[in-house]
Amino acid sequence: MRKITLILGFAILLCGCSSQKKVEGEKTQEPVEQKTKENKSDNMTKILIKTSLGDITIGLSNETPQHRDNFIKLVKEHYYDGVLFHRIIQGFMIQTGDPDSKTAKPGQRLGMGGPDYRIPAEFVPSLYHKRGAVAAARDNNPQKASSGSQFYIVDGKTFDNDYLTMIEQRMGKTFTPQQRTDYTTVGGAPFLDGDYTVFGMVLSGMEVVDKIAAQAKDANDRPLEDIKIISATILE
Repeated sequence: MRKITLILGFAILLCGCSSQKKVEGEKTQEPVEQKTKENKSDNMTKILIKTSLGDITIGLSNETPQHRDNFIKLVKEHYYDGVLFHRIIQGFMIQTGDPDSKTAKPGQRLGMGGPDYRIPAEFVPSLYHKRGAVAAARDNNPQKASSGSQFYIVDGKTFDNDYLTMIEQRMGKTFTPQQRTDYTTVGGAPFLDGDYTVFGMVLSGMEVVDKIAAQAKDANDRPLEDIKIISATILE
């Protein structure tokens, strides 16, 4: 299987950061939990992800039913128990879900494991890569179909409106006023919109996401000290 990653988006991020003004700031400290009402989190299936650095609770969107149902299936099978966060980039995202990481040796390159299927892309305009978004990683395929198991959580940073306009012009994207507000205040990874399926959001535990993203890592962005998903369970 090809390496499941987000290389394209991060390359654009690097290029953009070198050209944008100093208006770009640190990610805000506004907790993602404050925005749950407008995202109808009460109707979401909630998953508690216990990690070796703390707990993260995510909600799965009902607007992406194939991704939701697949994630629930894997959680019920304890698929994620023991899986590592194998790729972390502070100010961008943390990635996990490679089953090969359960038995990985120190320094081993990861990112190619998963079930032998993809999930069709489910792009929903109201689900985008703001800070705290949960999205599916994928390999390079023309349908933009998602990995069967690998996913990432957006750590993100804030961007100014000039940068968002540049993305629109270079990548043919269109950001709504709400997206612009979120990307300039809360932060995120706007260059990934429309290329990777967002299927959920962090409801609590963004401080854990930040902590994971800030850990020391090797040249392949794998943490030097293993960060493990101890368990993932459905909250009733």
